[in-house]
Amino acid sequence: MDPPHITEFASQRYFDKLKQLNESKDQPQDGPIAAESSTFILPIGRAKAIDHVSHDAQRTEKRRNNFSFRTILPSRSSVDHDSRRLSIESTKKKSTPFDQLFLALPNELKIQIIASLPLSDVLNLRLASRSWHAMITANEFPIARYHLEHHVPAYAKRLYPAPDPTAIRLHYLCGIWHRLHVAAKLSYLICERVTKEIFLRTTEAQRLEFEPQYERMRRRLIPLLFTIFHFFETYRTMHVEYIKEHGHGLSREPYTINPIEAKIMSMYDDQTLLRVHQVFPLVVSSFCRRLRPPSYVGRFERSIRGYLKDRPPDEVYVTALCVDGLRQVERFWEIKGYNSRRGAVDLWYTSVMKEPSEVVLKARRGILGLTRKKSSASEADFTRSGEASSNYRGRQGSDAGRRGSDASMASSWENLVFNTSLSEGMPMGELSREQLKMLLPDLPTLQQIWLPTAEALILDRKIVERPQDIKRNAQVMLELIREDGAAEEDEWWYGRIAHDAVRPPLEAIEEDPIE
Repeated sequence: MDPPHITEFASQRYFDKLKQLNESKDQPQDGPIAAESSTFILPIGRAKAIDHVSHDAQRTEKRRNNFSFRTILPSRSSVDHDSRRLSIESTKKKSTPFDQLFLALPNELKIQIIASLPLSDVLNLRLASRSWHAMITANEFPIARYHLEHHVPAYAKRLYPAPDPTAIRLHYLCGIWHRLHVAAKLSYLICERVTKEIFLRTTEAQRLEFEPQYERMRRRLIPLLFTIFHFFETYRTMHVEYIKEHGHGLSREPYTINPIEAKIMSMYDDQTLLRVHQVFPLVVSSFCRRLRPPSYVGRFERSIRGYLKDRPPDEVYVTALCVDGLRQVERFWEIKGYNSRRGAVDLWYTSVMKEPSEVVLKARRGILGLTRKKSSASEADFTRSGEASSNYRGRQGSDAGRRGSDASMASSWENLVFNTSLSEGMPMGELSREQLKMLLPDLPTLQQIWLPTAEALILDRKIVERPQDIKRNAQVMLELIREDGAAEEDEWWYGRIAHDAVRPPLEAIEEDPIE
């Protein structure tokens, strides 16, 4: 018989003892219970306790026994890892500049990226460095062709077709965008005047309500003003050629229809000729109204208000339109203040009509024959500077007036433009003094510009049956703001497939890439 403290594994007594042991653990102990240590021993092996202290001591002792100089020298793998880490950090710190990465691309990709930029950015890139200037100048044709296909409206390409596909250059493209800029800016200015003075939308709430009609009117005026720009530009060129060919102007030639105007209007289709003819009086009257005093009251009240000058004569309007075109009209329109505007008009008209006078220097006389020491500059230098200043003609910032860094910047700009297509100048530039002498005496009156010839051709082409069918005044205003027919007009003016950039938004009038 086994002793009582020995229990067989998996026997009935084993399970009873195990059950008693579990029940004693589950019972809560409210107070200290002095329990005797049980002599019951289960035959289950206990896990050995890990002696952390002894284990650490053993590791330290082992490390101390294995110490050698090889442990403090770097291994080959650690050296390779450190070199890779340093090379990665150096590449992060010393990254390749963007211009070098861009110039490393193939030429086709570079041209495709540059051509997708706006024209003003392309022109600014030409001024970044000589390498950029050379690259863009050498690839003018693909850049200009991309812009011509994607960003130039159809009516502009109809009026200014490229004479030769290989002649598509930045100068041709900038000339079209210059005309579009002038047309868009004048459209905005005329719409502001019409909205305020004709439709009487003066408050902010009224203008907000009139915004859809305003936008339709502005968009419809842009192609029409672009056509008027083309008319005056072509008229001036053909008028000078006519005088050179015949030896006299149209004033000595009897005619019922102006032959130069008829030749220009033959370039326009029936729809364009009719719509421009209907809008032409609005454009001229808006320009004339801009140069008049702001009040129609008597001279006494105008003098009290400070409007000392009356409206300019009709010859001033005719000279501005026929000599410098709509660009000069825009310059006058943007001058704020009536007196400042009238002063600029008088200065410009005087510079056009009168020849520049030579500056004659008088010798200074001192007291008792004592004179001041002469400057080292010769009189010829002063004469040349006087001639340069007298040829002002409304332009500011000329080279004669610049000094120091401004003159050096101008010379560097001329060097960058020289031998490129942009050296030909902007459209409808200044005429020479000889051309002005031929053209000024033969200018028509304000009432004879466009209107008689266009109305005769409209009736001759059977565009309308009667003169009464031509819309005028209030009918033209309603035609400009009407809601229906906008999609068909956009397709006619801008083409069937036109990019959004072709239809210039209101923000497009803020910058002119050619200036």
